[in-house]
Amino acid sequence: MAFTMRAVKVPPSSASLEEARHRVFDFFRTACRSLPSIMEIYNLDDVVTISQLRSTISAQIRQNAHITNPKVIDMLLLKGEEELSNITEHAKQRHHIIGQYVVEQSGPHDKGSTKDPSTSEFLKNFYTSNYF
Repeated sequence: MAFTMRAVKVPPSSASLEEARHRVFDFFRTACRSLPSIMEIYNLDDVVTISQLRSTISAQIRQNAHITNPKVIDMLLLKGEEELSNITEHAKQRHHIIGQYVVEQSGPHDKGSTKDPSTSEFLKNFYTSNYF
């Protein structure tokens, strides 16, 4: 039985923090250059602009700015490249993109609710009623 294995390319490891930093900038540049095609694939013109998506990408990169281990940075870059590949190959649906990169940027609408459920008149009456 003949089994043909696809050639799996392992990305090179960064030798230093400076090299990892350059690879992060290259990834950011690649991601930003693919934004127009992503906007076209998922029809996002009515929901978000390219500059908003660019700022979302930069915000996600800045979340990991404190990491100084080149191997961890390489692992995060690999995850980012895989995510970008999935998005550009249309492996996700429109609502996935909107939910992960548009709504999270502005924050979900139900998280802003500061209503305390214990102050509701209905609940006060329910808790004080004799329901035994």
